[in-house]
Amino acid sequence: MRFIEASEYTADRAWGATDVTEIDQATVRLHWTDSPYVWHVNDGPEVFVVLDGAVDMHHKTGSGEELVERLTPGRICLAEPGDEHVAHPAPVARVLVVERRGSV
Repeated sequence: MRFIEASEYTADRAWGATDVTEIDQATVRLHWTDSPYVWHVNDGPEVFVVLDGAVDMHHKTGSGEELVERLTPGRICLAEPGDEHVAHPAPVARVLVVERRGSV
Protein backbone atom coordinates (compact mmCIF):
# COMPACT_ATOMS: atom_id res chain seq x y z
CA MET A 1 0.00 0.00 0.00
CA ARG A 2 1.01 3.59 -0.57
CA PHE A 3 -0.25 6.67 1.25
CA ILE A 4 0.12 10.25 0.03
CA GLU A 5 -0.52 13.37 2.09
CA ALA A 6 -1.79 15.69 -0.65
CA SER A 7 -1.53 18.82 1.51
CA GLU A 8 2.23 18.28 1.88
CA TYR A 9 3.03 17.64 -1.78
CA THR A 10 4.98 20.28 -3.71
CA ALA A 11 6.66 20.24 -7.09
CA ASP A 12 9.64 22.14 -8.48
CA ARG A 13 7.44 23.91 -11.04
CA ALA A 14 3.81 24.85 -11.62
CA TRP A 15 1.68 21.85 -12.61
CA GLY A 16 4.46 19.47 -11.62
CA ALA A 17 3.00 16.11 -10.69
CA THR A 18 3.61 12.80 -9.06
CA ASP A 19 2.09 9.73 -10.67
CA VAL A 20 -0.26 8.00 -8.25
CA THR A 21 -1.13 5.11 -10.57
CA GLU A 22 -2.27 4.10 -14.02
CA ILE A 23 -5.53 2.19 -14.48
CA ASP A 24 -5.99 0.65 -17.91
CA GLN A 25 -5.44 3.63 -20.24
CA ALA A 26 -5.96 6.34 -17.59
CA THR A 27 -3.44 8.13 -15.38
CA VAL A 28 -4.08 9.35 -11.85
CA ARG A 29 -1.74 12.20 -10.96
CA LEU A 30 -1.39 14.61 -8.05
CA HIS A 31 -0.47 18.11 -9.27
CA TRP A 32 0.84 21.11 -7.37
CA THR A 33 0.60 24.59 -8.84
CA ASP A 34 0.91 28.27 -8.07
CA SER A 35 0.35 29.46 -11.66
CA PRO A 36 -2.40 29.04 -14.26
CA TYR A 37 -2.18 26.29 -16.84
CA VAL A 38 -2.81 27.20 -20.50
CA TRP A 39 -6.10 27.30 -22.39
CA HIS A 40 -6.60 23.88 -23.93
CA VAL A 41 -9.16 21.44 -25.25
CA ASN A 42 -8.94 17.88 -24.01
CA ASP A 43 -9.12 15.05 -26.51
CA GLY A 44 -10.69 12.81 -23.87
CA PRO A 45 -12.54 13.21 -20.57
CA GLU A 46 -10.70 14.66 -17.58
CA VAL A 47 -11.71 14.39 -13.92
CA PHE A 48 -10.30 17.25 -11.87
CA VAL A 49 -10.58 17.21 -8.04
CA VAL A 50 -9.17 19.96 -5.84
CA LEU A 51 -7.69 18.39 -2.71
CA ASP A 52 -6.10 21.47 -1.15
CA GLY A 53 -6.46 25.19 -1.91
CA ALA A 54 -8.79 26.45 -4.59
CA VAL A 55 -8.90 26.68 -8.37
CA ASP A 56 -10.87 29.02 -10.59
CA MET A 57 -11.81 26.93 -13.62
CA HIS A 58 -12.28 29.19 -16.63
CA HIS A 59 -14.24 27.53 -19.42
CA LYS A 60 -15.96 28.57 -22.62
CA THR A 61 -19.51 27.83 -23.66
CA GLY A 62 -20.42 26.69 -27.17
CA SER A 63 -21.01 30.34 -28.10
CA GLY A 64 -17.54 31.35 -26.83
CA GLU A 65 -18.68 33.03 -23.60
CA GLU A 66 -16.10 32.65 -20.81
CA LEU A 67 -17.40 31.47 -17.44
CA VAL A 68 -15.55 30.87 -14.17
CA GLU A 69 -16.38 28.26 -11.55
CA ARG A 70 -14.58 28.16 -8.16
CA LEU A 71 -13.41 24.67 -7.19
CA THR A 72 -12.70 24.08 -3.51
CA PRO A 73 -11.56 20.89 -1.75
CA GLY A 74 -13.82 17.98 -2.59
CA ARG A 75 -15.45 19.70 -5.59
CA ILE A 76 -15.21 17.65 -8.79
CA CYS A 77 -15.00 19.01 -12.32
CA LEU A 78 -15.53 16.75 -15.34
CA ALA A 79 -14.19 18.21 -18.58
CA GLU A 80 -15.63 16.36 -21.56
CA PRO A 81 -13.80 16.01 -24.89
CA GLY A 82 -13.97 19.35 -26.69
CA ASP A 83 -14.40 21.48 -23.54
CA GLU A 84 -12.08 24.51 -23.73
CA HIS A 85 -10.75 25.41 -20.29
CA VAL A 86 -7.89 26.68 -18.14
CA ALA A 87 -7.30 26.28 -14.40
CA HIS A 88 -6.11 29.19 -12.24
CA PRO A 89 -4.98 28.31 -8.70
CA ALA A 90 -6.13 30.70 -6.00
CA PRO A 91 -3.31 31.15 -4.95
CA VAL A 92 -1.85 27.62 -4.58
CA ALA A 93 -3.58 24.29 -5.16
CA ARG A 94 -3.09 20.57 -5.10
CA VAL A 95 -5.24 18.78 -7.62
CA LEU A 96 -5.95 15.13 -8.42
CA VAL A 97 -6.36 14.64 -12.18
CA VAL A 98 -7.62 11.48 -13.85
CA GLU A 99 -7.33 11.43 -17.63
CA ARG A 100 -6.41 9.26 -20.58
CA ARG A 101 -2.70 8.55 -20.75
CA GLY A 102 -0.97 11.10 -23.00
CA SER A 103 -3.80 13.65 -22.83
CA VAL A 104 -3.06 17.38 -23.02
